[in-house]
Amino acid sequence: MKIFSLSCVIGLTLGLTGVLAQEKAADAPKAEATIDLTDPAQLTAKAPATFKVRFETTKGGFTVEATRALAPNGADRFYNLVRAGYFKDLAFFRVIPGFMCQFGIHGDPKVAAAWRTAQIPDDPVRASNTRGAITFATAGPNTRTTQLFINFGDNANLDGMGFSPFGKVISGMDVVDKINGEYGEGAPRGRGPDQQRVQREGNAYLKKDFPKLDYIQSVSILP
Repeated sequence: MKIFSLSCVIGLTLGLTGVLAQEKAADAPKAEATIDLTDPAQLTAKAPATFKVRFETTKGGFTVEATRALAPNGADRFYNLVRAGYFKDLAFFRVIPGFMCQFGIHGDPKVAAAWRTAQIPDDPVRASNTRGAITFATAGPNTRTTQLFINFGDNANLDGMGFSPFGKVISGMDVVDKINGEYGEGAPRGRGPDQQRVQREGNAYLKKDFPKLDYIQSVSILP
């Protein structure tokens, strides 16, 4: 019968521990590469048929459910922006009580500039702009990029103008209702933020001249 010395047992134990540690490290998922938000070409994944997204804001949280069949191009763009962490410290820069709240211009002018020409094709309007519906803003045909709005009321008149909702707020609409709308319509028609300056100067402009705006703090896809 072989008798192992204490030092031999310790050596075998340490060796086995090292092997197990190496195997565990090999099996561990690799960290995802950092996404460069100034390169929209990286963000082209196809969205799931349906997915839920949780918004955390300075007024509280709310949840959106997106349905790809309603507006595939819009749902895909939204899904990729969320996964990339685009919606962080973004202002609700155009909030018109009774109508809608708009957001989506990045607070970093370099990132905002990169997305200004990253346009997606229009989707047919398959759902109405009813209360809680989330929709991409446009500046004409095939001009959707990153700006979105949530309808406060029934804005079915937007349907015929090509605004195609891809989802809806399913919980926390009371939080959306509380988003600060004191600045109202943007310049030059109103006294709210000038979108051109938001694009050029980002959050530095907004936080200096419109300190009471509400912000998106984080957005994540729910399991």
